[in-house]
Parts: sequence; C-alpha cells; structure tokens
Amino acid sequence: MTTLKINNIETAPEESKALLEESKKAYGMIPGLHGVLSTSPQAFEAYQTLHDLFTKTAFNADELTVVWQTINVEHACHYCVPAHTGIAKMMKVDDAIIEALRNETPLESAKLEALRTFTLIITRNRGHVSQEDLNTFYAAGYTERSVLDIILGLSQKVISNYTNHIANTPVDAAFQPFAWEKK
Repeated sequence: MTTLKINNIETAPEESKALLEESKKAYGMIPGLHGVLSTSPQAFEAYQTLHDLFTKTAFNADELTVVWQTINVEHACHYCVPAHTGIAKMMKVDDAIIEALRNETPLESAKLEALRTFTLIITRNRGHVSQEDLNTFYAAGYTERSVLDIILGLSQKVISNYTNHIANTPVDAAFQPFAWEKK
C-alpha cells in the first residue's frame, strides 16, 4: 500500500508543477517517484539536480548503470531496479551487465567489477573505506574524482530509494516488464 501521496500536475504544490511538466516531456509520463517527490518541491528539485549532475560525471553509460544499480539492488529498491533496467536499455547498456547487476553476479569486465565492488563498500560501510580498498579501486583505472562521483550517485539514490521504501511507490507500467525482487 502506498503510504505517501503520488501527485499529478493538478494536485502538486505550485513550486513542483514545472518540474512535473519537465518529467512528462522527458518520459512521456510522470514517473511515480516524481509524483511522490513533488510533495516537497525542494526534495524533488534536489533529486533532479543530483541526477543531472551525476549524468555529467566522467562515467560512461555502463559505469553510471553500475553505480545506480549496485546501490538500488543493495538498498532493495523495488521501484528503482526496474526503472534503471529500463533506463539502462535506453542507454544501450549491454544486457549481460544489466542482468549481472540485477542478479548480484560478477561482471565480466574487471574494471566494471571493481566499480561495483567499491560502490558496495562505500554503500555498506557508509563511506568508511580502507586505504587498501582505495588502492584496489585506483589500480582498476579509477581516480579520486571517481570516488567523489560515486558519492554523488549515492546521494541521488538515497533520495529515491528511501522515498520509494516509505511511499511503496508502484512500479510504472513502462517498467513493469523489468519487475524485480531481492533474492
């Protein structure tokens, strides 16, 4: 059962209406998460801004997907895993990467697996990482910027994952074919 209101353009606070209009233009619909977030124009804007900034990092589509889905799966977000599966497919991410992330199996690329592993370390340990963890991550070809960019992506995902847990946001029809449950 949904525990937080899902707004539409008519029911949203005035400050959120323009953001919902942008969502509708971008997705052809208003994603349920956006409808929930719109109750707080500032939370909605923060989420949108973090999303925009994260997509402008040095990470490519595969790497963005690895960070997003690693966090979504770790947080067991029933909404974001299917949504980011659909997004990854739109971004032309290889299905083998998508499925490995959803199923928590190792990625074929050693570099992407290092990114997945380090993202998990940051997420599970709430930012506490060892020098050995950092050195392993750097040896895989990542940099200090990459560390900070993961934290940016995690910030975005905390907003969406936690909101969806509390709201029990229904998965949008467009993403229902990618429904997912934590194993």
